[in-house]
Amino acid sequence: MTGASKGFGLGLVNQLLEAGHAVAATSRTIDGLRQAVGRQSADFLPLAVDLENEASVREALNATVSQFGRVDVVVNNAGYGQLGSLEELTNEEARANFEVNVFGMLNVIRQVMPYLRKQQSGHVINISSIAGITGSFPGWGIYCATKFAVEGLSESLAAEVAPFGVKVTIVEPGYFRTEFLSSGSMRVAQGQLSDYALVRESEAMHREQIRGNQPGDPVKAVAAIIQVANAPNPPLHLLLGQDAYDMAYGKIQALQHDLENWKAVTVATGFTTVGDSATS
Repeated sequence: MTGASKGFGLGLVNQLLEAGHAVAATSRTIDGLRQAVGRQSADFLPLAVDLENEASVREALNATVSQFGRVDVVVNNAGYGQLGSLEELTNEEARANFEVNVFGMLNVIRQVMPYLRKQQSGHVINISSIAGITGSFPGWGIYCATKFAVEGLSESLAAEVAPFGVKVTIVEPGYFRTEFLSSGSMRVAQGQLSDYALVRESEAMHREQIRGNQPGDPVKAVAAIIQVANAPNPPLHLLLGQDAYDMAYGKIQALQHDLENWKAVTVATGFTTVGDSATS
């Protein structure tokens, strides 16, 4: 499990250990992880991992298999939020968000799949967001882009690994009362432009109104993820929270609206007869 020192990751570690499961958990610093979990157990393997370094990920998985003999469930939870309009954010800021949220996940997937293929079993759970389904959040464009990437790669992964008996679930939470909106999990653009009033309003709303008042209970969310991990036929998509459910349906309805209103243009782009060919 990545990103295990706070939020859903920490909650998963605690609930899984309490239920008697063996857990290998990663964070950037092992001391911080041990302090956050607050317990020692033969079933708990804390690991310091740099997700951007594939060798570091490989060493962590080798250590996990060495101690526990196998890997059954992989939870890719590590990530952070990046606020700022697309014009404001630098290339470095945008790439940094992708490095953790997307390429860090890919490093884990690449390194764990040899074990899961050999076992012919396993379950990869990728923590996405409702922001991976709908991107209508001013100032969250890059973060949404990382989560849209998680959605796409996870759906492809599910198709690729199904012949090996490996399952994939994408978890898409709405707003849950974790540390996600705190300074340690959310970054803002270094250079801000006053013209982007909607973005500044979004930043203020998340900082002053939503943070600490999120409707989702993280304890219940973690229990739901564990339930899905134990299910014989888990879903590909698991939305968490009434808000996520409502926003997803809003996206579906908006897509249906555009599909039907522009259907004539959409379907008119094919060749009209079998003998037609492309024109120069």
